[in-house]
Amino acid sequence: MPKFCANLSMLFNEFPFLDRFSAAAKEGFTGVEYLFPYPFSRMEITERLATNNLSQVLFNLPAGDWEKGERGIACHPDRINEFKDGVGRAIDYAKALNCKMVNCLAGIAPLGVAREKAWETLVSNVSFAAAALAKEGILLVVEPINTYDIPGFFLSRSADGIAVMDAVKSDNVKLQYDLYHMQRMEGELAATSQNLLSRIGHVQLADNPGRNEPGTGEINYPFIFDHLDRIGYGGWIGCEYKPKAGTGEGLGWFKTARGAK
Repeated sequence: MPKFCANLSMLFNEFPFLDRFSAAAKEGFTGVEYLFPYPFSRMEITERLATNNLSQVLFNLPAGDWEKGERGIACHPDRINEFKDGVGRAIDYAKALNCKMVNCLAGIAPLGVAREKAWETLVSNVSFAAAALAKEGILLVVEPINTYDIPGFFLSRSADGIAVMDAVKSDNVKLQYDLYHMQRMEGELAATSQNLLSRIGHVQLADNPGRNEPGTGEINYPFIFDHLDRIGYGGWIGCEYKPKAGTGEGLGWFKTARGAK
């Protein structure tokens, strides 16, 4: 049976962030992920995890100024030092939260920079992060994101993520395979997840169109869950979707998927 973790950046938004941990636990989640822990102290988050018996599954490396529309800086040649500083900050948080996986957002392709230069920067930065994280027993994942939601995002297909991994040549980099993003960009979710199984470190979900909960769109999630179980995917599935009518109202799929009555 798949293991689901609640994405607290998108679920339980009716609560202040630190209160979302208990809300997720009450609904039956045993793990959580979110965009960034950095606005809060390590102690604050650690206490919420421990109190609610939750695993910290994943968060992102620092990704620039999110409020101003930045979605990662790993492909930006003029921000390499900032990226490296962010890796150190992420390690500090990951160790405190006992988080064994962090995600690298490549970012939107920088204006006025040749794609070859941006690619070279990305590969170098991912190599640096993978090595630094490996020393601490933390896996790095790299996520392709659809270019409808984030125009110009540097990695937009599963093959792009695999190409980064191949260029880096590290055992400590895997693919974050987001079913929603990849449905929008390429489809073939079952075949691709099976073909890339050994290279996938984390899976995320949302339905399409709308990026709402499973059962609201075109993706056959009961089949996908059975498929991932059948091919031997043993990792977490992050629930990174926008509840259509509130988090609680949109969790029927979750109760069914985990066999709850």
